[in-house]
Amino acid sequence: MTQQTSPQSTLPSVRILGAGPAGIAAALALRKHNQATVEVLERASGPGGNSTSFQIDGIWCDYGSHRFHPVADPAVLGDVKALLGDDLLLQPRHGRIRLGGAWVHFPLKPLDALLRLPKSFAISLLGDSLTKKFRKKSTGPQTFSTVLYDGLGKTIAENFYFPYVSKLWGLPPEKLAVTLAERRVSGSSVGKILLKMARMLPGLRAPTTGRFFYPRKGFGQISTAVAAAAEAKGAVFNYGTNITRIEREGTSVKAVWTREGDQDLRHASDQIYSTIPLTTLVKLMDPPPPPEVIAAANAIKFRGMILLYLILETDQFTEFDAHYFPELSIPISRMSETKNYYSATGPKGLTILCAELPCDAGEKWWDMSDAELGAHFCTWLAGVGLPVTVPVRRCETRRIAHAYPVYDLEYEANFDKIDNWLLSLDGLLSFGRQGLFAHDNTHHAFAMAYAAAEVLTPDGRIDKTRWAEHREEFRSHRVED
Repeated sequence: MTQQTSPQSTLPSVRILGAGPAGIAAALALRKHNQATVEVLERASGPGGNSTSFQIDGIWCDYGSHRFHPVADPAVLGDVKALLGDDLLLQPRHGRIRLGGAWVHFPLKPLDALLRLPKSFAISLLGDSLTKKFRKKSTGPQTFSTVLYDGLGKTIAENFYFPYVSKLWGLPPEKLAVTLAERRVSGSSVGKILLKMARMLPGLRAPTTGRFFYPRKGFGQISTAVAAAAEAKGAVFNYGTNITRIEREGTSVKAVWTREGDQDLRHASDQIYSTIPLTTLVKLMDPPPPPEVIAAANAIKFRGMILLYLILETDQFTEFDAHYFPELSIPISRMSETKNYYSATGPKGLTILCAELPCDAGEKWWDMSDAELGAHFCTWLAGVGLPVTVPVRRCETRRIAHAYPVYDLEYEANFDKIDNWLLSLDGLLSFGRQGLFAHDNTHHAFAMAYAAAEVLTPDGRIDKTRWAEHREEFRSHRVED
């Protein structure tokens, strides 16, 4: 056993578990104002988690479709702009979605929707809007399904949201919680959706409406820059680290233990900031938490995903950055062409399509070979009028076990049991997308991290009243697609 201690300092010591967006942003925030000594423990070989980027045949690729949204907190956006400078591009959104068997621009634009939506679909949608106040409200317990039916009506619910969420979470809409509607649905009525579309009209839209920020070297350039800035300010990053347990005495968390080679290392800290999945955090506790907390952690579910990268021998497959597939006839939920995200002109004669296939270990897709999945990918595209007519170099895949938190009907009770127990502990703060079981964007994770830094007191404690206030603010986070 080896005791690992922080350098001699009057500052409190903070160990951060996980170098994903929340972890690296917390490290930067804590060191920016010299609040604490900081060590980040990360299992992977570098920062960013699922927000990293990598190259395939000279093309920058992400783990799915990622954007940095202009609605980010001004402090967060200001820091990202300052770190990336001219490498942070402001790009126009140019995607499309399949609705009623037709392709429509996404985000929806009034004129495009008017011209392209099937007339029967548009008339039915308008009818839902006009009859909303006369519709009988659902009775009994509320679910994602009842909220969508009551708010948006049958047309948009059954043709878009219901099949889309069924693919993403692997559950029918009536088995999903109301919270999912609050996080994922940007308009609670057809009228509000139309108002949002109207804001896209010239003269009404803000300079960043319908646009997004994206780096020249893939979305992961943000993570790399933030981690480098934190390190330059004194944060220590230990990659390839295997966390074996978290030591606690009663309601006080004392240290993190890691295994390096044949050595067990003890990392004592004033505070442990955890951004790893809260279920993993519970299972690492030594001694274990109460049985009801363990049972709740075992009941909490995450949805996995396979990412398919189809390398095509052509400059560009389509002009669109992303395609959305709500219908159940095609298993993938979204496809992105990353060269279009950062307006790349090279390498010549190559482009890559990245498909997101929601899937868990044990499902039929999970153990298929890359070649088999690539062949299915081409078949799926042909089925929606996007035949691959150029040579396919190959298909590569990546698998993510914790892609989305599953908001089933029992999740809230299970989450509350875990969350309340973790909040009762001194010396520990859990936050971020994985740490709070939050279906959020990267800029939300950064905002949580900045809040986590703000609540650290000079004597190394957490201002729990202020943290509770921030937690209420986090409830207003809405996912930007």
